[in-house]
Amino acid sequence: MDSGGRKVEFYAAPRRPTADPVPRSAAREVRIIGGRCRGRRLRFPPAAQLRPTPDRVRETLFNWLGQDLTGRSTLDLYAGSGALSLEALSRGAASAVAVDRDPRLVAAIAANARDLGLDGLRAVRGDARAFLEAAGGAWDVIFCDPPYADDPWDWLLPACAGRLAAGGAIYAEAGRRLAPPAGLVLARDGRAGQVVYHLFRPG
Repeated sequence: MDSGGRKVEFYAAPRRPTADPVPRSAAREVRIIGGRCRGRRLRFPPAAQLRPTPDRVRETLFNWLGQDLTGRSTLDLYAGSGALSLEALSRGAASAVAVDRDPRLVAAIAANARDLGLDGLRAVRGDARAFLEAAGGAWDVIFCDPPYADDPWDWLLPACAGRLAAGGAIYAEAGRRLAPPAGLVLARDGRAGQVVYHLFRPG
């Protein structure tokens, strides 16, 4: 637990699980759109408020990041389907931490990484704020796509800014346009339907 009593658990997928964590009859799917796993599909269970980042938006995001993430580290605080973390690993990222509160999604992310042969993933069951308060280290890219109803941006963006490696970036998806807090500047942004997506960098 962190200092506030919130639980953070780290999971590693077993090499040969005894049961499929996502039965095909109930699964939803997204595909990897770039890197060595391009075209491969990710399966994950349906979950309330889950909104996988659309292909077109992911393509734009990774264009902003330069397509090749070789050697970089990423953190996804509301991982959901795990598409952003697994896409980053497909594009050469050295490590990816995927955090989500739903244990079914965490298990599915770990299983998808194993099935795709993507090393470097750490799947974490836990709360985003608790993770940031408890974990050490810094990341090159931090992904933030929380449920719209949570609206955590007042604390989330400043907290993420404190965990960026030099030259790093924060990607944020929201139901409204976000203003950068002190210490960050808005580098790029766009809109797809009701989704406004942003790339922040240190100011």
